Amino acid sequence: MSHTEFSKNTALFSIGFTEKSAARFFTLLKSKNVRTLLDVRLQNTSQLAGFAKKEDLKFFLKEICNIDYLEVPELHPESKLLKDYKNKKIDWDYYSNRYMELLEKRSVANILDPMIFDNGCLLCSEHQPHQCHRRLAIDYLNDKWKNRFKVEHLK
Repeated sequence: MSHTEFSKNTALFSIGFTEKSAARFFTLLKSKNVRTLLDVRLQNTSQLAGFAKKEDLKFFLKEICNIDYLEVPELHPESKLLKDYKNKKIDWDYYSNRYMELLEKRSVANILDPMIFDNGCLLCSEHQPHQCHRRLAIDYLNDKWKNRFKVEHLK
């Protein structure tokens, strides 16, 4: 199926694991019938991630919800860019513009298969999507793929 043949308005969700208990996190995913959790975190092995640490998360997703796990490094921000934003060396506008340029430079809309996003859920750490690269990634892909996704940010 080519990028132009896919159906529009397929579900795509996003979620941040912070400020959520494991029960809330997995209940949200299960209630939306998420097929694949798409991990777009640059740092996904830290002990600070708790239940959302990469290897543990793969196990929990499959056992609790029968959801597949897929890391999507093409949507990771660059380390320096993220560090500068978190350390307040750059503001959100600068960060978001550089991140969108990075997605364009990587040609992610041409590299990634849109089917992996169908009924998928992008995962990052930020509780709210407003100032998180997962929202930017969704906006970018929706623009490139002609508003394919009906997006819901899970809280």
